[in-house]
Amino acid sequence: MGVRPIGWRPRLVALDIDGTVVHGASPPTPPVRAAIDRAARHAEVMLCTGRTVVGVAAALDQLAMTRGTTLTSNGAVELDTATREVRTVVRFDVSDALARLRERFPDGHFACEHVGVGQRVSAPFPAGVLAGRVTEVGIEGLIAEPSPKLIMYWPGRTPAQTRERAAGLDLPDATVTLDHEVPWVTVVAAGVSKASGLARVTRRLGIDAADVLAVGDGDNDREMLRWAGHGVAMGQGPDTVRADADEVTAPVTADGLADALDRWFATTADRTRRTVRSPDGL
Repeated sequence: MGVRPIGWRPRLVALDIDGTVVHGASPPTPPVRAAIDRAARHAEVMLCTGRTVVGVAAALDQLAMTRGTTLTSNGAVELDTATREVRTVVRFDVSDALARLRERFPDGHFACEHVGVGQRVSAPFPAGVLAGRVTEVGIEGLIAEPSPKLIMYWPGRTPAQTRERAAGLDLPDATVTLDHEVPWVTVVAAGVSKASGLARVTRRLGIDAADVLAVGDGDNDREMLRWAGHGVAMGQGPDTVRADADEVTAPVTADGLADALDRWFATTADRTRRTVRSPDGL
């Protein structure tokens, strides 16, 4: 983070999905979709998400993204956006992380990503929460092979209770992030984050971190917001996330992403079209 030169405009735009591009199960709003389209005319635009390869497909379709790179699983998986083929995967042995999490959350439900297929789970998750094929394999099935991502869902609890219970959790061979909307813990390999994935992609493209704009709202976005030349936190994000950003935009429910992108990529005419409404408010 730092002061951008006058006239600076990002060469690459990295976007979280949930809580940034979309709110809940709703698709991107027309203003957000239009703002992303405008940005894509001038910069590389890529999604950087905690979703899996299977889970990100809907967002790519909704945004009609057909080129470049997509990062999934908090940076552990790199996807060719055009072909939807997996380029790289960083897997890790989940045994130690799973054992330590079970000590803290003995009644937690756990899942490991099965890349391109779905999830292997220790016990049932709420319907519709996990994308792709869900196979119940028990704890032994989860530790049978490495995975790019381990998640824990704590039934009947709140995100605040989950955060309190997870305080001081030490997973030396893994990176842990907590969700602020659901009682959810995500674990990937040590050193893996959206920032590490972006660093790999930008090196390949010859783009400096200083020329990256990143937008997100969650714990798993914090490293990305700090790493990018300009980090923007969504207005509904926790204090910790907003503190790591260069600026805070409006919440996702008020199309904060569109506001942030239009600062760099919209023309005066674009901004006028956004603010003009018909007498019906349509």
